[in-house]
Amino acid sequence: MNMLPIELRIDRALRLLRMIEEDRPLLEMRVAPLSREHQESAKSHAQLLAELTRAEIQKLHREKALAESTGATA
Repeated sequence: MNMLPIELRIDRALRLLRMIEEDRPLLEMRVAPLSREHQESAKSHAQLLAELTRAEIQKLHREKALAESTGATA
């Protein structure tokens, strides 16, 4: 069980997602000197991380809603 409050966990996940999305143009510049294969690998990894983070945010929102509906505190 995570000891951090659910709101803090949601906030951290949202910040991570925002950082990943805002970094996209910079990632393009950083990987430009690499081979096409390495460029695609780096971009794919960043995309997967963003997708996993979005899924985590959805899960945390569901947990928060469940906790609020049952009167429990996370």
